[in-house]
Amino acid sequence: MDKDLSALDSALDSMGVGGFLIDAASSDSDQLYLSGFDAPDAFTTLYADGVHLLVSSLEYGRAKKESNAESVARMTDYGYYEKVAEHGQKEAKSRVLSDFLADHDVESVVVPERFPLGVADGLRDVGITVSPEKTAVITGIRAAKTDEEIEHVRVAQKANEASMQAAEDLLAAATVENGVLYHDGEVLTSERVKEEIEVTLLRNGAALDETIVACGSSAADPHDRGRGPLSADEAIIVDIFPRDKASKYHADMTRTFVKGEPSDEIRARYNLTHEAFDAALDAVEPGATGKTVHDAVCDVYENAGYETLRSDPSTETGFIHSTGHGVGLDVHELPKINPDGGELKPGHVITIEPGLYDPAVGGVRIEDLVVVTEDGYENLTDYPIELVVD
Repeated sequence: MDKDLSALDSALDSMGVGGFLIDAASSDSDQLYLSGFDAPDAFTTLYADGVHLLVSSLEYGRAKKESNAESVARMTDYGYYEKVAEHGQKEAKSRVLSDFLADHDVESVVVPERFPLGVADGLRDVGITVSPEKTAVITGIRAAKTDEEIEHVRVAQKANEASMQAAEDLLAAATVENGVLYHDGEVLTSERVKEEIEVTLLRNGAALDETIVACGSSAADPHDRGRGPLSADEAIIVDIFPRDKASKYHADMTRTFVKGEPSDEIRARYNLTHEAFDAALDAVEPGATGKTVHDAVCDVYENAGYETLRSDPSTETGFIHSTGHGVGLDVHELPKINPDGGELKPGHVITIEPGLYDPAVGGVRIEDLVVVTEDGYENLTDYPIELVVD
């Protein structure tokens, strides 16, 4: 995958340093993006006139085949075990890193804000200048997706839609006894629906550690995962944010369902949220800002008499979160669709997810995933927006 790293080159030039250094496992998305290498243990990536990796002997062969690196070296290439015997493990690693940097004519590096303190101090002890980056450069570069990355997100979203359908099918097949949902003679719980979601994702090449299936008052907390029996006539928020197992890119989608008859209040809040959702989408275009899109949602809610964090930063009911966020290697990344949101650019993949919350009523939220294009946006979500489950 071709990456435009010119912003990183400019940052290094402006700081007057020789390279950019990451010491992390590929669970760090900046590490995975820059190196192109997926490994469960920490390894070193240097960006200095190209990408260069320093890995263990265990990962050496795979790193040469799979990474984006122009060069791959092993710790043992620099006499790691001899250095351990002479200096101890911590200093040995620092000396190996110093020799690795010297091979690339690098005497000073800039590192991510959360770079390991022990590694940084060890490098300083052997004469390497280590400075934290002033802005999250790689994270910013990652925000604008290539066509290949957008396709990765699209694939993840297809798996997401299959799992949402599986969840809705369970709700549709449920019966109601004394206000509680039953399926195949057993109480239908949040946990049972989550299980169906997770199994369906796996069958479609995706996975997630947890999801949200929250009913009634639990749905009034936007990140309450939900638990226990599901009730009829109450709003059930289903929010699924899986990661494609092959590409490592995420998707995100939320629907609110009612099995039975929603109250007038739930229906009114849902219809207003749909209006806010449409207003946000109408505001998405290159050159607009995340703040502009967020303000469009706040305008709809405030004009209808609901509190938002814009109108009352201390409110605990109403619209109590951002309108959206970027999605990619992380499920929450740049750009921000909130009061601090900057300019939207083609290739930005973002969620649009307005919602209303009140423990006395429950919660409603609608969320689609869209990509900003040259002349507007493309919705990557192909799933109906309907409140009542038949």
